[in-house]
Amino acid sequence: MFHSSAMVNSHRKPMFNIHRGFYCLTAILPQICICSQFSVPSSYHFTEDPGAFPVATNGERFPWQELRLPSVVIPLHYDLFVHPNLTSLDFVASEKIEVLVSNATQFIILHSKDLEITNATLQSEEDSRYMKPGKELKVLSYPAHEQIALLVPEKLTPHLKYYVAMDFQAKLGDGFEGFYKSTYRTLGGETRILAVTDFEPTQARMAFPCFDEPLFKANFSIKIRRESRHIALSNMPKVKTIELEGGLLEDHFETTVKMSTYLVAYIVCDFHSLSGFTSSGVKVSIYASPDKRNQTHYALQASLKLLDFYEKYFDIYYPLSKLDLIAIPDFAPGAMENWGLITYRETSLLFDPKTSSASDKLWVTRVIAHELAHQWFGNLVTMEWWNDIWLKEGFAKYMELIAVNATYPELQFDDYFLNVCFEVITKDSLNSSRPISKPAETPTQIQEMFDEVSYNKGACILNMLKDFLGEEKFQKGIIQYLKKFSYRNAKNDDLWSSLSNSCLESDFTSGGVCHSDPKMTSNMLAFLGENAEVKEMMTTWTLQKGIPLLVVKQDGCSLRLQQERFLQGVFQEDPEWRALQERYLWHIPLTYSTSSSNVIHRHILKSKTDTLDLPEKTSWVKFNVDSNGYYIVHYEGHGWDQLITQLNQNHTLLRPKDRVGLIHDVFQLVGAGRLTLDKALDMTYYLQHETSSP
Repeated sequence: MFHSSAMVNSHRKPMFNIHRGFYCLTAILPQICICSQFSVPSSYHFTEDPGAFPVATNGERFPWQELRLPSVVIPLHYDLFVHPNLTSLDFVASEKIEVLVSNATQFIILHSKDLEITNATLQSEEDSRYMKPGKELKVLSYPAHEQIALLVPEKLTPHLKYYVAMDFQAKLGDGFEGFYKSTYRTLGGETRILAVTDFEPTQARMAFPCFDEPLFKANFSIKIRRESRHIALSNMPKVKTIELEGGLLEDHFETTVKMSTYLVAYIVCDFHSLSGFTSSGVKVSIYASPDKRNQTHYALQASLKLLDFYEKYFDIYYPLSKLDLIAIPDFAPGAMENWGLITYRETSLLFDPKTSSASDKLWVTRVIAHELAHQWFGNLVTMEWWNDIWLKEGFAKYMELIAVNATYPELQFDDYFLNVCFEVITKDSLNSSRPISKPAETPTQIQEMFDEVSYNKGACILNMLKDFLGEEKFQKGIIQYLKKFSYRNAKNDDLWSSLSNSCLESDFTSGGVCHSDPKMTSNMLAFLGENAEVKEMMTTWTLQKGIPLLVVKQDGCSLRLQQERFLQGVFQEDPEWRALQERYLWHIPLTYSTSSSNVIHRHILKSKTDTLDLPEKTSWVKFNVDSNGYYIVHYEGHGWDQLITQLNQNHTLLRPKDRVGLIHDVFQLVGAGRLTLDKALDMTYYLQHETSSP
């Protein structure tokens, strides 16, 4: 999701005795292997303790008290039928969910919000095979957790499949969540209505009862009923259209690949499209309201180019045969990466060469690059839970940089990426910031994770890691991660493991030795071997909030280094300053250059203090080469004066991004009370000679 917030502009007693374990049902069902680290109780049944349960809307006990769903019933496939009425602004729908039971249970817990369920039945696999009618299920609702419980007449048998069928209805939403109505006005002044979905993170449950958590991946077969004046779109290509009595049409779509509920999408509208094909044969279509179809040409060109780039970069073909991008008149986020049907704000997709600016072009290109990256990061490989939302959002933000630089270098996004990091540093240096990865349980807490920390800081620490590992090793690690966890879920540690050991199968010789980095020097290999523990290093960046300050003091050929937490709004003389510094320690991959050499030196600072010896005397030292590191640098003693002197004598001896980084850091330090304003203004004096654009 390209989220607007990431743009520029009392404990209860556990109900069950839980044990954790891996289980795989291959022995019983050879075609189905579900291996996952779920919490599995010995059985699911009503406890005799009435105080252990919340109360359902009808006053009865609700048999589940946790916000997270139990993992005893696992969805495999949804058959979903939806009929929206764009006149009465409501919809009727039905679904049949194929589920697999791992442990005996007397109930099935799903998510449902603001849906009126009119009927619910259960069939065993045997009942379904012999066309026996389903058994009626009692439905209990617990709106506080947005959950329903389906009470079964007899305990469900472990390792068997069942079919849960439900009929339900609701009004089309008036907001921008779930299945809602959107409107646009034609050039002739007519207001027209469309029905559109937006499910991330927890709104699929507003459109159909479901297991609305990322870990519960399933396949979806979708049917949409509509009037002839409309079209229907969904994640997959349309298989057929059936004509019904009364002039209605019913579109049937191919079954989806295995995916999470938040990626399901369907739209009923009267839009027009422009289409083209990628080099691998994927049909890409850009949809917009009829009067704006002429503004879709650039989006099509960019999408084709970017999709081709990603297939090569990730070494994985886009797995669907089509990709639709549609401009929605009323849309909350900047865009949403629904697999095969990406939804956008009009301003994030449409481009008019006559009236749109160069910054509009960069914006549209960035958002398209972001959402297309999600087709791999997020869709193909999904985070296990929303606490690691940065695994997809930070990556998609970072891939904007890689993809736009490769496909549209003239847009100079590489220069702009510095702003991505500088903006989040301003917020991350406040004590009110948060870690990139942190617990999030309620829908509100989950929604709060879609912020600049997940997006921008996530992207910036990935860029720092890429600079540390080297581009080739980083890319190979990403490819390994995506291939290993395709159609599955992953967590932080899975990514670090892949990046620590980025040898692909094709890299191994017959002797089992990886030669994936033939161009790396022996010095670099030694550096990586001695220092590069990726997981150990990166957890210091994802599990604690804030940004480090590196304090540098040069004494002849010796550099004394010290790290502390960089804070705005709290000063060293304040009584709370020391407490806010405790327990903060980062493993910082330092880079630095000197006046005497163009060589980029590297060192990992793992302790509060350290000392480095320079090979020769130098008039200045500049840390954080090209501003690739996520840290602020303060030069004590004459350090700042030496750099200011160099800038005034010949600023080109310092790289353009280093000059930008110096100006950024010096004003950050003024705000934190570590430098005087006149020192910062001295730093800017050379700008009269500056010609570089970053």
